[in-house]
Amino acid sequence: MKKLIICAICAICGFTTANAQGKFGHVNTNEIIQAMPEYNKAKTEIDALQQQYEADLKSMQDELQKKGEAFDKEQATLPENIKQRRQTELQEMYQKIQQSYQDNQQALQKASAEKMQAIQAKVLEAIKSVGQTGGFIYIMEDNSLPYISSTLSTDVTAQVKAKLGLK
Repeated sequence: MKKLIICAICAICGFTTANAQGKFGHVNTNEIIQAMPEYNKAKTEIDALQQQYEADLKSMQDELQKKGEAFDKEQATLPENIKQRRQTELQEMYQKIQQSYQDNQQALQKASAEKMQAIQAKVLEAIKSVGQTGGFIYIMEDNSLPYISSTLSTDVTAQVKAKLGLK
């Protein structure tokens, strides 16, 4: 009798598990994002901003170098108080360049994060839509797991691209 009950429970559990199996998907969001025109536009804008910052820093460095060379040439003939004042000016210019570099890096990171956030949100909405339409239980990032079974998990990258109107 116990064996019969155990067999019945196992059969019911097996039947329930078989019906509960759903579809699993995986997606390569990097591939999708890089195919988006918004990404290319954002990348171009960030690159232009970076070049602008680099040009600004270069002009500041050139000015510091010119003043440093001028100071080196005339330092022996300058009175001590003027010499100290110019050394202080050079140190302040150097610190200003360092601060500008740090500020520029932070501004670049912030601008990049803001632009990518909108792009990522658009991709996430497309993934959700494909998941709901396709009846998927999970759609996981392709590169975040050490192994994804290609027979048990469906690659939905092409479907998400199609949803976004990409090739």
